[in-house]
Amino acid sequence: MIVFNSEEQCLHQSPTEFNLFCDEIDYDEFYRTTLTLFGPDVKEHNVKVFFKKICNNPDASTEWCEIFGYFIGGNGAMPSRPQGESTVFLTSEKQQITYPVVKHRDMLTSMVKVPHLDFTVTSSQKGVLAILNNKMKVLATTIVKDAAWINGCDYLTQLKCVVAVTERTVVVWDYKSIQKQSSYVIIKPMENSLLCVCTVTMSDQLAEDTILIGDDKGYVYLLKVTSDHLGMKQCKDKKQSQAQILDSKDFNIVKRKLHDDWVLKVKYISDLNCFGSCSSDSIRSFVLDDIKRLEDNLPVKEFSVPKGVNAFTYCGKAKVIVTGGKYEAYIFLKESHFYQDIVLL
Repeated sequence: MIVFNSEEQCLHQSPTEFNLFCDEIDYDEFYRTTLTLFGPDVKEHNVKVFFKKICNNPDASTEWCEIFGYFIGGNGAMPSRPQGESTVFLTSEKQQITYPVVKHRDMLTSMVKVPHLDFTVTSSQKGVLAILNNKMKVLATTIVKDAAWINGCDYLTQLKCVVAVTERTVVVWDYKSIQKQSSYVIIKPMENSLLCVCTVTMSDQLAEDTILIGDDKGYVYLLKVTSDHLGMKQCKDKKQSQAQILDSKDFNIVKRKLHDDWVLKVKYISDLNCFGSCSSDSIRSFVLDDIKRLEDNLPVKEFSVPKGVNAFTYCGKAKVIVTGGKYEAYIFLKESHFYQDIVLL
């Protein structure tokens, strides 16, 4: 076996020499698989260094961040690339985006990519909703005049509007409206403080969207909004600048308590035909089940993670859900069953 004493020496070897690291693992196949899983932005020299490490010492402790060039040292993960290069996500260019309507310091609370329209929806603490194109140019903005912060947003695919939540209200913004500053409706009051929101993409009715919302008491809400709802109180005076207020009692809102602490994220995973919700609750940290469970109160699939779950995402290629928190949990899907593995970060 050939052993290199430094990363630089490793990088200057030919693929043939490099394949001599290990007789059982083919580097070319390993590299192709890595690109398939993580995308073409992964740098080849980082993959080579990671491959060298596992071949020289198969029992060595490894982390996923090492594939991106961040190797675990005494002070945590340190980049192997030059300091001037980009972050762990390998973003090749950094760009500062400013909103013309923002005259004060603000903070984004949510960013949602809408792939089929090739734009991004954002919300900020102080009430700014915005649509940005693929070049991060602002296409439309509005300011929601609410005393509370906006905690999250998403895109309604059927109604072609933006939905956002504040502490006690649900906001639906028609970003295509000519009336830029009055083209949203507010649904209120809501019982608890709303923390997160997402759209369910399974709706087959053209004029209806299903919305999932999480609150600070551990409840997940199911709210259906139709075009008739949004047209309930259309102003006859087109010059009217007041936002429309809709009573939440006019909506059929279903809720179920799934957690014993804040619901930090809720998301519908169309590949699994399930919704997921996570909480800082250590007992019922993560819930994954059919959306019908919110209405019929049958038992749901629950996963416990020490110190709770702050965020999660699903990878369709690997068929795994990865959660984030003090402990990192991997929930694997195999033959319609879920298996859990927990790792301390």
